[in-house]
Amino acid sequence: MRILAVDDDPIILELLKQFVTVFANHELQTASSGIEALELMQGPDAPQIDCFMLDIQMPRMDGIELCQALRKMEAHTNTPVVMLTAMSEKRYIDAAFAAGATDYATKPFDVTELKARIAMIDELVKSRAPKTSKIFAAQALHDQQDPQDMPLELHTPILLNDVDNVIECTAMENYVAQLSRNSLFGSTVFAFTLRKVEGFHSTLSPAEFRFLIEDIAEVISDTLSEHQFLMTYAGSGTFVCITESGWRPDMTQLCDHVNLYLSRAQILCNDGTELHPRVSAGAAIRLVWKSGEQILNALGQAQASAEEAAIEYERLKNDFFQFGRTA
Repeated sequence: MRILAVDDDPIILELLKQFVTVFANHELQTASSGIEALELMQGPDAPQIDCFMLDIQMPRMDGIELCQALRKMEAHTNTPVVMLTAMSEKRYIDAAFAAGATDYATKPFDVTELKARIAMIDELVKSRAPKTSKIFAAQALHDQQDPQDMPLELHTPILLNDVDNVIECTAMENYVAQLSRNSLFGSTVFAFTLRKVEGFHSTLSPAEFRFLIEDIAEVISDTLSEHQFLMTYAGSGTFVCITESGWRPDMTQLCDHVNLYLSRAQILCNDGTELHPRVSAGAAIRLVWKSGEQILNALGQAQASAEEAAIEYERLKNDFFQFGRTA
């Protein structure tokens, strides 16, 4: 794995170089500023980078701004980004993940912990490599095919780069792990699930399904815009959200608002047919007094609760229509 570390402290860069060489068996390239890193990545001889490690506090361009700039590059919309910084305040953590960070570690870093994080990123890079190679192979054989129309499994999470405060699933797990490490428990997790998601998935093209998921994420993001939140699409039509500042939403009212905005959104297929997506919401789970695995389990509970609510909604609706009928 080739790593680009960006830090204005030459001592940190030298420590990382020694660590990566001795303990992790990866290649490390360095840059002393965000500007230098961007010039390197935008140049004609830009190296292939598998992971970025960014400091936050740097002159002219900080690490969060650099992360945002990297995410705008087509080649690095999905490249793992680890913030390696002395900034441990919650506002920096939130801003980093909202900008697209995959993980967050604070200085002075523990060697064992850093080794585990790099190993996790390495596994993430390796797991994505076969999918990427298949896409490139398919594009070589079918150069007229839109990459957005590549086959997509229903359960597969989709990375939504253009929706505010939406991050990938791995980043969400790392974010809640940061909450547990920093004893930040004033948060609530909840989820929405698209009703009849199997029907949408089976009748729409992969590109149309992706656009539908993105449109629903936009509506949810707009509905939550007055609050501090992060969201991820976990696959199977489910959007998992985590909010801050002690706000605990009324899920019935919030779900009604989302569905009202969906009804006004005029979401269309490629042929002009209007779609009418609606969501169900699960329970809001407070993270107060939770830590470690309990917080990660809360994400799964929120997802399962929303998916069960969507199934139950369809069951009750079907029972209502069947009521009173004879064989």
